Amino acid sequence: MKFVKMHGTGNDYVYVDMFTEKVADPVKTAVALSHRRFGVGGDGLILIKPRPDADAEMEMYNADGSMSEMCGNGLRCVAKYVHDHYARGKDELKLMTGAGWRSARIVKRDASGAAQQVRLDMGPPIWDGLKIPTTFDAPEVLERSIEVAGRTLTFGSVSMGNPHCVIYVDDVVKFPVEQIGPLIETHAYFPRKVNVEFVQVINKGEAIQRTWERGSGETWSCGTGASAVAAIGFRLGKTGSRLRIHLTGGELLLEYDGKGSVFMTGNAVEVFQGVLPD
Repeated sequence: MKFVKMHGTGNDYVYVDMFTEKVADPVKTAVALSHRRFGVGGDGLILIKPRPDADAEMEMYNADGSMSEMCGNGLRCVAKYVHDHYARGKDELKLMTGAGWRSARIVKRDASGAAQQVRLDMGPPIWDGLKIPTTFDAPEVLERSIEVAGRTLTFGSVSMGNPHCVIYVDDVVKFPVEQIGPLIETHAYFPRKVNVEFVQVINKGEAIQRTWERGSGETWSCGTGASAVAAIGFRLGKTGSRLRIHLTGGELLLEYDGKGSVFMTGNAVEVFQGVLPD
């Protein structure tokens, strides 16, 4: 089986081109390939599938084999792969995800014409508590309290096609993400688990983010998480309509003016290609 290793701001996945390849058991394959000692290594497995009414479809599995609806960093890489292999020179791509339709625009290419930077329409934030989903039957879930490991933390929740919990902290580098993250991921407030973003605001246009992703642990970047941070930050007045977010694996530019979609721009990088025995 042929595969490609790619990353978007350090959020790395193993990609399989389903235009030409077959994966009999994606769950077992995701677990095996994602292992950073005994596999290829990555935050999960993404299948790039043909679809007659789109340029491609993304099917995503976390490192533990659980299925996820959406990944912004992963979708940028899908857009790059489809552009470079099947739609060279095409500026706009239409892609299907587990969270619905998304559009991608190639905004920068290298000397060979391969895509380097992609701007995604991440869709509008979903604020309704039950639709995120959370256990809060409310039109929005903002500035709520949660108690974990003897701490009382204030959070906001939103869906960007998958559920997010955003928590603002004074020093994100020193914050015990590896301790608090899994406790919130599996908290009773979140019936389908949740991705947790820990955020330190530098100024209205700049923030630092660390993410604990459900099913994968702490990752170097999270595109849907950055979109959630931009949406909640704007809604609470903590950040503005253009927000540059520093993540462990690089930077993302987010745009959100409180109306319609969140837009995200970032890199998409092919690391290497490989072939695995059946």
